[in-house]
Amino acid sequence: MLKQLKPRYSVAWINKISEIPQADWDALAMPLKTPFFEWEWLHNMETSGSTTAKSGWLPNHLTVWRDRSLIAIAPLYLKGHSYGEFVFDHQWADLASRLGVEYYPKLLGMSPFTPAEGYRFLIAPGEDEDELTELMVSAIDQFCIHNQISGCNFLYVDPEWRSRMEQHGFSTWQHHSYIWQNQGYNTFDDYLGAFNANQRRNIKRERKAVGQAGLYLKAFTGDEIPKSLFPTMYSFYSDTCDKFGWWGSKYLTKRFFEQLHPRFSQRVVFFAAYSELDDQHPIGMSFCLTKGDRLYGRYWGALQEIDCLHFDACYYSPIEWAIQNGIQLFDPGAGGRHKKRRGFPATANYSLHRFYNSRLSQILRSHIEQVNDLEQQEIDAINQDLPFKQEPVSFKID
Repeated sequence: MLKQLKPRYSVAWINKISEIPQADWDALAMPLKTPFFEWEWLHNMETSGSTTAKSGWLPNHLTVWRDRSLIAIAPLYLKGHSYGEFVFDHQWADLASRLGVEYYPKLLGMSPFTPAEGYRFLIAPGEDEDELTELMVSAIDQFCIHNQISGCNFLYVDPEWRSRMEQHGFSTWQHHSYIWQNQGYNTFDDYLGAFNANQRRNIKRERKAVGQAGLYLKAFTGDEIPKSLFPTMYSFYSDTCDKFGWWGSKYLTKRFFEQLHPRFSQRVVFFAAYSELDDQHPIGMSFCLTKGDRLYGRYWGALQEIDCLHFDACYYSPIEWAIQNGIQLFDPGAGGRHKKRRGFPATANYSLHRFYNSRLSQILRSHIEQVNDLEQQEIDAINQDLPFKQEPVSFKID
Protein backbone atom coordinates (compact mmCIF):
# COMPACT_ATOMS: atom_id res chain seq x y z
CA MET A 1 0.00 0.00 0.00
CA LEU A 2 1.30 3.44 -0.91
CA LYS A 3 1.70 5.99 1.84
CA GLN A 4 1.09 9.61 0.81
CA LEU A 5 3.84 11.97 1.98
CA LYS A 6 3.03 15.15 0.10
CA PRO A 7 1.35 15.87 -3.23
CA ARG A 8 4.61 15.23 -5.04
CA TYR A 9 5.83 11.85 -3.71
CA SER A 10 4.67 8.59 -2.19
CA VAL A 11 6.70 5.69 -0.79
CA ALA A 12 6.10 1.95 -0.71
CA TRP A 13 7.97 -0.90 0.99
CA ILE A 14 7.96 -4.08 -1.10
CA ASN A 15 9.00 -7.63 -0.19
CA LYS A 16 9.19 -8.91 -3.76
CA ILE A 17 11.10 -7.23 -6.54
CA SER A 18 8.63 -8.85 -8.95
CA GLU A 19 6.13 -6.20 -7.81
CA ILE A 20 8.17 -3.72 -9.87
CA PRO A 21 8.32 -4.07 -13.68
CA GLN A 22 11.84 -4.94 -14.77
CA ALA A 23 12.04 -2.02 -17.20
CA ASP A 24 11.11 0.47 -14.47
CA TRP A 25 13.66 -0.91 -11.99
CA ASP A 26 16.46 -1.21 -14.55
CA ALA A 27 15.93 2.34 -15.79
CA LEU A 28 17.41 3.31 -12.40
CA ALA A 29 19.90 0.43 -11.97
CA MET A 30 21.48 0.20 -15.43
CA PRO A 31 23.45 3.48 -15.17
CA LEU A 32 25.42 2.07 -12.21
CA LYS A 33 28.90 0.68 -12.85
CA THR A 34 28.04 -2.45 -10.87
CA PRO A 35 25.73 -5.19 -12.23
CA PHE A 36 24.65 -6.36 -8.79
CA PHE A 37 21.57 -4.15 -8.41
CA GLU A 38 19.99 -4.96 -11.74
CA TRP A 39 16.50 -6.42 -11.58
CA GLU A 40 17.44 -9.82 -13.02
CA TRP A 41 20.23 -10.44 -10.49
CA LEU A 42 18.14 -9.51 -7.44
CA HIS A 43 15.02 -11.20 -8.81
CA ASN A 44 17.01 -14.41 -9.29
CA MET A 45 18.20 -14.15 -5.69
CA GLU A 46 14.58 -14.05 -4.54
CA THR A 47 12.95 -16.60 -6.84
CA SER A 48 15.75 -19.13 -6.41
CA GLY A 49 15.22 -19.21 -2.64
CA SER A 50 18.58 -17.59 -1.90
CA THR A 51 17.21 -14.44 -0.23
CA THR A 52 14.21 -15.33 1.90
CA ALA A 53 12.97 -14.86 5.44
CA LYS A 54 14.08 -18.45 6.13
CA SER A 55 17.63 -17.70 5.01
CA GLY A 56 17.72 -14.54 7.13
CA TRP A 57 17.59 -12.21 4.12
CA LEU A 58 14.06 -10.84 3.88
CA PRO A 59 13.76 -8.41 0.92
CA ASN A 60 12.38 -5.09 2.13
CA HIS A 61 12.98 -2.62 -0.67
CA LEU A 62 12.05 1.05 -0.34
CA THR A 63 10.54 2.64 -3.44
CA VAL A 64 9.56 6.24 -4.16
CA TRP A 65 6.94 7.20 -6.69
CA ARG A 66 5.59 10.29 -8.38
CA ASP A 67 2.08 9.33 -9.34
CA ARG A 68 2.69 5.99 -11.12
CA SER A 69 6.31 6.68 -12.04
CA LEU A 70 9.09 4.95 -10.09
CA ILE A 71 11.75 7.56 -9.38
CA ALA A 72 13.90 6.10 -6.58
CA ILE A 73 14.79 2.75 -4.97
CA ALA A 74 16.77 1.61 -1.95
CA PRO A 75 17.45 -2.16 -2.24
CA LEU A 76 17.19 -3.31 1.39
CA TYR A 77 16.97 -6.48 3.47
CA LEU A 78 15.88 -7.30 6.98
CA LYS A 79 18.64 -9.46 8.42
CA GLY A 80 18.29 -11.99 11.22
CA HIS A 81 22.07 -12.57 11.40
CA SER A 82 25.33 -11.17 9.99
CA TYR A 83 26.28 -13.99 7.63
CA GLY A 84 26.94 -13.31 3.96
CA GLU A 85 27.86 -9.66 4.46
CA PHE A 86 31.69 -9.80 4.69
CA VAL A 87 31.61 -6.77 6.99
CA PHE A 88 32.12 -8.43 10.32
CA ASP A 89 29.98 -6.59 12.84
CA HIS A 90 29.80 -9.39 15.40
CA GLN A 91 31.60 -7.18 17.90
CA TRP A 92 28.72 -4.72 17.66
CA ALA A 93 26.23 -7.54 18.18
CA ASP A 94 28.18 -8.69 21.24
CA LEU A 95 28.25 -5.15 22.61
CA ALA A 96 24.52 -4.78 22.04
CA SER A 97 23.92 -8.01 23.94
CA ARG A 98 25.92 -6.74 26.91
CA LEU A 99 23.87 -3.53 26.86
CA GLY A 100 20.62 -5.47 26.72
CA VAL A 101 19.83 -4.28 23.18
CA GLU A 102 18.29 -6.60 20.57
CA TYR A 103 20.71 -6.30 17.67
CA TYR A 104 18.69 -8.40 15.23
CA PRO A 105 16.82 -7.83 13.05
CA LYS A 106 18.74 -5.04 11.39
CA LEU A 107 18.11 -3.23 8.11
CA LEU A 108 20.81 -3.78 5.51
CA GLY A 109 21.58 -2.21 2.16
CA MET A 110 23.87 -4.28 -0.09
CA SER A 111 23.70 -6.79 -2.90
CA PRO A 112 23.36 -10.10 -1.02
CA PHE A 113 26.52 -12.16 -0.51
CA THR A 114 28.44 -9.75 -2.77
CA PRO A 115 31.32 -7.78 -1.23
CA ALA A 116 31.68 -5.43 -4.19
CA GLU A 117 31.66 -1.65 -4.04
CA GLY A 118 28.77 0.32 -5.51
CA TYR A 119 25.74 0.47 -3.18
CA ARG A 120 23.71 3.66 -3.31
CA PHE A 121 20.12 4.79 -3.59
CA LEU A 122 18.96 4.39 -7.19
CA ILE A 123 17.52 7.74 -8.27
CA ALA A 124 16.19 8.58 -11.71
CA PRO A 125 18.27 11.04 -13.77
CA GLY A 126 17.03 14.60 -13.56
CA GLU A 127 15.40 14.18 -10.15
CA ASP A 128 16.33 16.24 -7.09
CA GLU A 129 18.79 13.83 -5.44
CA ASP A 130 19.14 15.88 -2.26
CA GLU A 131 15.40 16.07 -1.71
CA LEU A 132 14.84 12.39 -2.47
CA THR A 133 17.76 11.28 -0.29
CA GLU A 134 16.36 13.26 2.63
CA LEU A 135 12.92 11.73 2.05
CA MET A 136 14.32 8.17 1.87
CA VAL A 137 16.48 8.56 4.96
CA SER A 138 13.45 9.87 6.84
CA ALA A 139 11.34 6.91 5.65
CA ILE A 140 14.06 4.48 6.77
CA ASP A 141 14.33 6.16 10.18
CA GLN A 142 10.58 6.00 10.67
CA PHE A 143 10.45 2.36 9.61
CA CYS A 144 13.28 1.32 11.94
CA ILE A 145 11.97 3.24 14.94
CA HIS A 146 8.39 2.04 14.44
CA ASN A 147 9.47 -1.60 14.06
CA GLN A 148 12.16 -1.47 16.77
CA ILE A 149 14.98 -2.19 14.32
CA SER A 150 18.37 -1.75 16.00
CA GLY A 151 20.15 -0.10 13.12
CA CYS A 152 20.49 0.60 9.42
CA ASN A 153 23.68 -0.40 7.61
CA PHE A 154 24.81 0.21 4.02
CA LEU A 155 27.78 -1.92 2.94
CA TYR A 156 30.33 -1.49 0.14
CA VAL A 157 28.97 1.93 -0.69
CA ASP A 158 29.69 4.11 -3.67
CA PRO A 159 32.42 6.58 -2.53
CA GLU A 160 30.60 9.68 -3.79
CA TRP A 161 27.36 8.57 -2.17
CA ARG A 162 29.18 7.99 1.12
CA SER A 163 29.93 11.70 1.40
CA ARG A 164 26.28 12.53 0.79
CA MET A 165 25.08 10.11 3.48
CA GLU A 166 27.59 11.37 6.04
CA GLN A 167 25.76 14.68 5.76
CA HIS A 168 22.63 12.81 6.87
CA GLY A 169 24.30 11.57 10.05
CA PHE A 170 25.55 8.12 9.02
CA SER A 171 28.92 7.03 10.43
CA THR A 172 31.56 5.66 8.08
CA TRP A 173 33.43 2.46 8.90
CA GLN A 174 36.50 1.80 6.72
CA HIS A 175 37.53 -1.66 5.47
CA HIS A 176 39.62 -2.93 2.58
CA SER A 177 39.36 -5.14 -0.46
CA TYR A 178 42.03 -6.32 -2.90
CA ILE A 179 41.52 -4.67 -6.28
CA TRP A 180 43.49 -5.02 -9.52
CA GLN A 181 43.62 -2.03 -11.81
CA ASN A 182 45.03 -1.91 -15.30
CA GLN A 183 48.10 0.31 -15.07
CA GLY A 184 48.35 0.74 -18.83
CA TYR A 185 48.88 -2.96 -19.57
CA ASN A 186 48.30 -4.04 -23.18
CA THR A 187 49.37 -7.67 -22.69
CA PHE A 188 49.74 -10.20 -19.90
CA ASP A 189 53.50 -9.78 -20.27
CA ASP A 190 53.05 -6.08 -19.43
CA TYR A 191 51.32 -7.15 -16.20
CA LEU A 192 54.17 -9.54 -15.42
CA GLY A 193 56.64 -6.76 -16.07
CA ALA A 194 55.28 -4.77 -13.12
CA PHE A 195 56.59 -7.37 -10.62
CA ASN A 196 60.02 -7.82 -9.21
CA ALA A 197 62.06 -10.61 -10.78
CA ASN A 198 61.33 -13.17 -8.07
CA GLN A 199 57.55 -12.83 -8.22
CA ARG A 200 57.60 -12.71 -12.00
CA ARG A 201 59.30 -16.14 -11.98
CA ASN A 202 56.74 -17.42 -9.44
CA ILE A 203 53.76 -16.43 -11.59
CA LYS A 204 55.29 -17.99 -14.71
CA ARG A 205 55.99 -21.18 -12.74
CA GLU A 206 52.40 -21.31 -11.41
CA ARG A 207 50.86 -20.95 -14.86
CA LYS A 208 53.28 -23.52 -16.27
CA ALA A 209 52.25 -25.99 -13.54
CA VAL A 210 48.68 -26.01 -14.86
CA GLY A 211 49.86 -26.90 -18.35
CA GLN A 212 52.18 -29.56 -16.98
CA ALA A 213 49.14 -31.14 -15.32
CA GLY A 214 47.63 -31.55 -18.80
CA LEU A 215 45.10 -28.74 -18.41
CA TYR A 216 44.19 -25.62 -20.33
CA LEU A 217 41.76 -22.81 -19.50
CA LYS A 218 39.08 -21.39 -21.74
CA ALA A 219 36.90 -18.31 -21.18
CA PHE A 220 33.17 -18.35 -22.02
CA THR A 221 30.83 -15.37 -21.91
CA GLY A 222 27.39 -14.39 -23.13
CA ASP A 223 25.70 -16.56 -25.74
CA GLU A 224 28.80 -18.73 -26.17
CA ILE A 225 28.38 -20.26 -22.69
CA PRO A 226 27.06 -23.85 -22.90
CA LYS A 227 23.90 -24.15 -20.82
CA SER A 228 25.39 -27.14 -19.01
CA LEU A 229 28.09 -24.98 -17.42
CA PHE A 230 25.60 -23.22 -15.14
CA PRO A 231 24.59 -26.28 -13.05
CA THR A 232 28.20 -27.46 -13.31
CA MET A 233 29.31 -24.20 -11.70
CA TYR A 234 26.89 -24.83 -8.86
CA SER A 235 28.49 -28.22 -8.26
CA PHE A 236 31.93 -26.62 -8.02
CA TYR A 237 30.62 -23.83 -5.80
CA SER A 238 28.81 -26.28 -3.53
CA ASP A 239 31.86 -28.50 -3.20
CA THR A 240 34.10 -25.56 -2.31
CA CYS A 241 31.63 -24.40 0.33
CA ASP A 242 31.49 -27.91 1.81
CA LYS A 243 35.28 -28.07 2.00
CA PHE A 244 36.06 -24.63 3.32
CA GLY A 245 32.81 -23.01 4.35
CA TRP A 246 31.97 -24.80 7.55
CA TRP A 247 30.69 -21.46 8.91
CA GLY A 248 27.74 -21.67 6.52
CA SER A 249 28.78 -19.92 3.31
CA LYS A 250 26.65 -21.91 0.85
CA TYR A 251 24.20 -19.08 0.32
CA LEU A 252 23.13 -19.66 -3.29
CA THR A 253 20.90 -22.46 -4.50
CA LYS A 254 21.34 -24.64 -7.57
CA ARG A 255 18.30 -22.93 -9.03
CA PHE A 256 20.09 -19.57 -8.79
CA PHE A 257 22.88 -20.76 -11.08
CA GLU A 258 20.48 -22.44 -13.48
CA GLN A 259 18.34 -19.30 -13.77
CA LEU A 260 21.32 -17.20 -14.82
CA HIS A 261 20.87 -18.79 -18.26
CA PRO A 262 19.86 -17.17 -20.52
CA ARG A 263 18.59 -14.03 -18.78
CA PHE A 264 21.89 -12.94 -17.22
CA SER A 265 24.36 -14.75 -19.48
CA GLN A 266 25.56 -11.49 -21.01
CA ARG A 267 27.09 -10.55 -17.66
CA VAL A 268 28.66 -13.95 -16.89
CA VAL A 269 32.24 -14.98 -17.63
CA PHE A 270 33.30 -18.56 -16.86
CA PHE A 271 36.95 -19.62 -16.84
CA ALA A 272 36.82 -23.37 -17.32
CA ALA A 273 39.79 -25.75 -16.97
CA TYR A 274 39.75 -28.77 -19.28
CA SER A 275 41.94 -31.79 -19.55
CA GLU A 276 43.69 -32.22 -22.88
CA LEU A 277 41.99 -35.64 -22.97
CA ASP A 278 38.44 -34.31 -22.39
CA ASP A 279 37.29 -30.98 -23.77
CA GLN A 280 33.65 -31.45 -22.74
CA HIS A 281 33.74 -31.75 -18.95
CA PRO A 282 35.66 -29.11 -16.99
CA ILE A 283 37.96 -30.13 -14.15
CA GLY A 284 37.49 -26.76 -12.47
CA MET A 285 35.85 -23.39 -13.04
CA SER A 286 35.71 -19.85 -11.79
CA PHE A 287 32.61 -17.67 -12.07
CA CYS A 288 32.94 -13.95 -12.81
CA LEU A 289 30.60 -11.15 -13.82
CA THR A 290 31.37 -8.18 -16.02
CA LYS A 291 29.84 -4.81 -16.80
CA GLY A 292 31.43 -1.99 -18.73
CA ASP A 293 35.12 -1.83 -17.87
CA ARG A 294 34.80 -3.88 -14.66
CA LEU A 295 35.19 -7.57 -13.85
CA TYR A 296 34.07 -9.22 -10.62
CA GLY A 297 35.21 -12.61 -9.35
CA ARG A 298 32.60 -14.55 -7.39
CA TYR A 299 33.14 -18.31 -6.91
CA TRP A 300 35.33 -21.22 -7.95
CA GLY A 301 35.74 -24.98 -7.54
CA ALA A 302 37.58 -28.05 -8.85
CA LEU A 303 37.07 -31.80 -8.94
CA GLN A 304 40.55 -32.46 -7.60
CA GLU A 305 43.48 -30.64 -6.08
CA ILE A 306 45.74 -29.51 -8.93
CA ASP A 307 48.78 -27.41 -8.22
CA CYS A 308 48.16 -23.70 -8.93
CA LEU A 309 44.85 -24.22 -10.77
CA HIS A 310 43.09 -21.92 -8.31
CA PHE A 311 45.56 -19.11 -9.01
CA ASP A 312 45.19 -19.44 -12.76
CA ALA A 313 41.39 -19.80 -12.83
CA CYS A 314 40.72 -17.03 -10.32
CA TYR A 315 43.51 -14.52 -11.01
CA TYR A 316 45.77 -15.02 -14.01
CA SER A 317 43.25 -16.07 -16.67
CA PRO A 318 40.74 -13.37 -15.59
CA ILE A 319 43.51 -10.74 -15.63
CA GLU A 320 44.59 -11.87 -19.10
CA TRP A 321 40.96 -11.74 -20.28
CA ALA A 322 40.52 -8.34 -18.63
CA ILE A 323 43.51 -6.87 -20.46
CA GLN A 324 42.31 -8.29 -23.79
CA ASN A 325 38.79 -6.92 -23.28
CA GLY A 326 39.51 -3.40 -22.03
CA ILE A 327 38.71 -4.08 -18.38
CA GLN A 328 40.18 -1.43 -16.11
CA LEU A 329 39.23 -2.85 -12.71
CA PHE A 330 39.05 -6.44 -11.47
CA ASP A 331 37.61 -7.17 -8.03
CA PRO A 332 38.34 -10.87 -7.40
CA GLY A 333 36.02 -11.21 -4.40
CA ALA A 334 36.39 -11.75 -0.67
CA GLY A 335 39.60 -12.70 1.08
CA GLY A 336 43.14 -11.52 0.62
CA ARG A 337 45.64 -14.19 1.58
CA HIS A 338 46.61 -15.00 -2.01
CA LYS A 339 45.81 -11.71 -3.69
CA LYS A 340 48.55 -9.40 -2.47
CA ARG A 341 51.32 -11.43 -4.11
CA ARG A 342 49.49 -11.34 -7.45
CA GLY A 343 49.15 -7.61 -7.90
CA PHE A 344 45.96 -6.80 -5.98
CA PRO A 345 46.71 -3.84 -3.69
CA ALA A 346 44.63 -3.31 -0.56
CA THR A 347 42.03 -0.70 -1.47
CA ALA A 348 39.73 1.04 0.99
CA ASN A 349 36.01 0.40 0.91
CA TYR A 350 33.38 1.79 3.25
CA SER A 351 30.19 0.93 5.08
CA LEU A 352 27.70 3.35 6.63
CA HIS A 353 25.95 2.79 9.96
CA ARG A 354 23.22 4.28 12.11
CA PHE A 355 22.08 2.83 15.44
CA TYR A 356 18.71 3.76 16.89
CA ASN A 357 19.75 2.95 20.45
CA SER A 358 21.36 6.04 21.98
CA ARG A 359 24.05 4.12 23.90
CA LEU A 360 25.13 2.11 20.87
CA SER A 361 25.10 5.25 18.75
CA GLN A 362 27.26 7.15 21.21
CA ILE A 363 29.84 4.35 21.39
CA LEU A 364 29.95 4.10 17.58
CA ARG A 365 30.54 7.81 17.14
CA SER A 366 33.12 7.94 19.92
CA HIS A 367 35.33 5.14 18.63
CA ILE A 368 34.84 4.78 14.87
CA GLU A 369 37.50 7.35 13.95
CA GLN A 370 40.12 5.41 15.91
CA VAL A 371 39.00 2.17 14.25
CA ASN A 372 39.32 3.77 10.83
CA ASP A 373 42.81 5.10 11.61
CA LEU A 374 43.94 1.57 12.50
CA GLU A 375 42.41 0.23 9.30
CA GLN A 376 44.27 2.81 7.22
CA GLN A 377 47.52 1.81 8.93
CA GLU A 378 46.85 -1.81 7.93
CA ILE A 379 46.18 -0.82 4.32
CA ASP A 380 49.41 1.18 4.20
CA ALA A 381 51.41 -1.69 5.69
CA ILE A 382 50.01 -4.18 3.17
CA ASN A 383 50.76 -1.95 0.21
CA GLN A 384 54.32 -1.25 1.35
CA ASP A 385 55.00 -4.98 0.98
CA LEU A 386 53.68 -5.58 -2.54
CA PRO A 387 56.03 -7.51 -4.86
CA PHE A 388 56.24 -4.82 -7.54
CA LYS A 389 59.52 -3.58 -8.88
CA GLN A 390 58.10 -0.12 -8.38
CA GLU A 391 54.86 1.21 -6.93
CA PRO A 392 51.98 1.32 -9.44
CA VAL A 393 50.69 4.71 -10.46
CA SER A 394 47.61 4.63 -8.24
CA PHE A 395 45.55 2.34 -6.02
CA LYS A 396 42.53 4.66 -6.10
CA ILE A 397 39.30 3.45 -7.70
CA ASP A 398 37.91 5.99 -10.16
